[in-house]
Amino acid sequence: MAATGDDAAAMDSISKAPAPHSAALNPVVSSGSHGEAPEVVTESPAAVVPKKPNTNSDGGVETAEEAVEPAEPDINELCTDMFEKMAVFLQGELTGTCEDYRLLENMNKLTSLKYMEMKDISINISRNLQDLNNKYASLQPYLDQINQIEEQVSSLEQAAYKLDAYSKKLEARFKKLEKR
Repeated sequence: MAATGDDAAAMDSISKAPAPHSAALNPVVSSGSHGEAPEVVTESPAAVVPKKPNTNSDGGVETAEEAVEPAEPDINELCTDMFEKMAVFLQGELTGTCEDYRLLENMNKLTSLKYMEMKDISINISRNLQDLNNKYASLQPYLDQINQIEEQVSSLEQAAYKLDAYSKKLEARFKKLEKR
């Protein structure tokens, strides 16, 4: 992943800025002739930078090269490690999301099955209700006859009460006439 913003500017300034103390850290060892390339010895063995041959006409004066810090050898390993960990993280996130979707799918399937069962139950209830309505309709004439009989019984009962009351009046009159 490339550095952006402030990180990129800091990295560029480190790699391009001349080191002010590079002459003190990098003493120049020269051999007797000017035609050979002298070696630059630095404090760190990884920062060995060969010096270009001196083309200056001053004779004994050598110019210093800009010391460039080499990239850390671990940066590739760190990047690889970072990408591997990022891949594991993303894999975990995607796996979690997939598991959530599988769970949701299973819940939807179970809900669908429950609704199918409820549909079957409601169909059976509807059929049974329709059968009961048909039976009630077939019994309706008999129920009407029972209602008519009940009305007739009620009117007979009323007639019986009236007859009883009339017979009591007749009895009372008969007794009254007998006593006379």
